[in-house]
Amino acid sequence: MKTNGGVTQLSNSAMDFSRGRARELVLRFGWNATAYQILNPGIELWFSSAGDGVVGFVRSGGMVVVGGAPVCAQSRLPAVASEFHAHAHARGEKVCYFGAGGRLDDRYQADAEWSRVLLGAQPVWDPHHWPESLEKRRSLRAQFNRARNKGVTVAEWPATQAENDDRLRRVLAQWLETRHLPPLHFMVEPETLSHLGDRRVFVAEREGRVVAFTVLSPVPERNGWLVEQIVRGNSASNGTAELLLDTAMRAIAASGSTYATLGLSPLSQRAGLTQPTQPLWLALVLRLVRRGGRRFYNFGGLDAFKAKFNPQTWEPIYAIAEGASFPPRALYAIAGAFSGGAPIELVLKAVVRAMRNELSSLDRKATRRDASPPTEVARHERGA
Repeated sequence: MKTNGGVTQLSNSAMDFSRGRARELVLRFGWNATAYQILNPGIELWFSSAGDGVVGFVRSGGMVVVGGAPVCAQSRLPAVASEFHAHAHARGEKVCYFGAGGRLDDRYQADAEWSRVLLGAQPVWDPHHWPESLEKRRSLRAQFNRARNKGVTVAEWPATQAENDDRLRRVLAQWLETRHLPPLHFMVEPETLSHLGDRRVFVAEREGRVVAFTVLSPVPERNGWLVEQIVRGNSASNGTAELLLDTAMRAIAASGSTYATLGLSPLSQRAGLTQPTQPLWLALVLRLVRRGGRRFYNFGGLDAFKAKFNPQTWEPIYAIAEGASFPPRALYAIAGAFSGGAPIELVLKAVVRAMRNELSSLDRKATRRDASPPTEVARHERGA
């Protein structure tokens, strides 16, 4: 272990040991859907003095942004959280929880020193009832059949086989290239293929070629799984994502799981809750994101995709920050946590990428138009 400018840096062996300790706690107490994701690269770990709790976080904008909630026994949550807050305050930092579920919200919703923002909702199933959820969705069955008719097959790969597999990496690279935003990190880390660990991986192939895959991470205390990624390559046919998800859900049901979620659907109002009282600036920002952010991130499309699988319930997901009123710097810190740097850089990169994608789309349309057979009018004009 060494220091650089007062910041403690762990050796690779020390980091491996630290993540090993955290993994043990996650596999014992992981209740939040994103609990396993605190083991992702780039996330710092803090352990309670009793060694029975762990917090995964990143430092951004003078705050510590926590992934989900402290991982510990429910009875120890208030004490572990308070100890972590004291640790952050000793460094002159405030705390913001991103992706907090019901347990942490119950703890702070009536606390005048903390404020909350409803981030959206996550759909939830008992995988054993998954077939019932799809019974009335004829369009889904058509999607499954469309993929099968195209020769798509899905199988689970052992983590040891999937880890660092070049075929999966090729599909991931293709998928990232189509995103309007640059690759994000923190709780949506795309780089999991080097650190699969206890995850489950389901792979779609067509004519012997990998075209898509999905990664599930465990939610141990709820006996379930989070669908962390659904990644499609350029040659994935319609219905491939749906067939992947159907296969994965039936597999985890067969192994005895009783909880499954597709994770946060940002800005979704399907949990049936109203936004907590918020300052005017935040209400304006959220309205702008809903209306203007579609160019960079299709919130509505993602929400509709998750909803079409007929979830049994929707769980509200919050950001919880220190302060009687949700502070602007908490939003800035969250953006910094996901961008891995200054949020303005993310915005600029997103604009450049959006322009590039738009030009590429126009070029493809022009190419298809030039290659299409001439119409009767065009043939006449050319003297055909």
